[in-house]
Amino acid sequence: MSQTGSKVLVVGSANMDLVVRCERFPAPGETVFGSAFAMLPGGKGANQAVCCAKLGRYVDFLGRMGRDVFGERLKASMERDGVRLGHLLIDPSEPTGTALITVDGSGQNEITVVSGCNMKLRPEDLMEHRSAFADAAIVLLQLEIPLDTVTQAVALAKTNGAVVVLNPAPACPLSEDLLQRIDYITPNESEAELLTGIHIDDIASAEDAAQVLLQKGVQNVIITMGSAGCLLVNHRHMRAFPARRVQPVDTTAAGDAFNGALAYALAGSTGLGEAIAFANTVAAYAVSKLGAQTAMPTRRELEMFIRTLQKQRTRL
Repeated sequence: MSQTGSKVLVVGSANMDLVVRCERFPAPGETVFGSAFAMLPGGKGANQAVCCAKLGRYVDFLGRMGRDVFGERLKASMERDGVRLGHLLIDPSEPTGTALITVDGSGQNEITVVSGCNMKLRPEDLMEHRSAFADAAIVLLQLEIPLDTVTQAVALAKTNGAVVVLNPAPACPLSEDLLQRIDYITPNESEAELLTGIHIDDIASAEDAAQVLLQKGVQNVIITMGSAGCLLVNHRHMRAFPARRVQPVDTTAAGDAFNGALAYALAGSTGLGEAIAFANTVAAYAVSKLGAQTAMPTRRELEMFIRTLQKQRTRL
């Protein structure tokens, strides 16, 4: 797999996803039969790193895995997909993170995460591996690791002149001091609501929420809204980007695909509008496949996907 251009550093989580497919989600206390089971590599940080690497960018991953079979499989899988793991920490006492994922017949999902050693990634670990930040054009972060570690990663990124992209998932309250150092924040609707207190049900309310985040110091707000696409708001303009229309199979990694692809494009000096449109296309590809890292496309797979979409539009 060829890799080009500036480096992306992903600081974040790695999980083994235990995925069950069923026709519908069970009600509380109810048992339903599943139709399939799979054990697939996941975790928001690892998913985003794999997406970016499979597209062809140099990607370093800084995170923790346990000394267990899940960690061994995750490590091998990420290396096959081109992620560089020279800054991976192996935890001798805590297990690798695990996610229990149920996917229903419409492709929607319910996820329970057991963080394991992801929550043992400490600020001092980042200081010991601060060389990873020295040549990074983009530092991509999520919130499946401790918040003080995220804060340390942002500080190291800024010290080294990197652009910071924060996917605030799963959402939690963030200080204005942290938000003022974020170049791009990429919440979905529920995450934006938690961060701003504004319920989002259309473009207008999404813009209101984005304005709150801008006032708190973020430079660019990109709110992802599933099949409705996404909304970019910064101090210069507002722009809505429609989603690609596909039949969803599994929406588990849509946000991770979007963020990995966005980092890939920004690291290549792509214009912001073009980068967001590209990320939307990669997310559409991902939801048409089962799994998280397994659903991330190579550039060749993405080009074939785009050609297929163009042919479908021509026939309509």
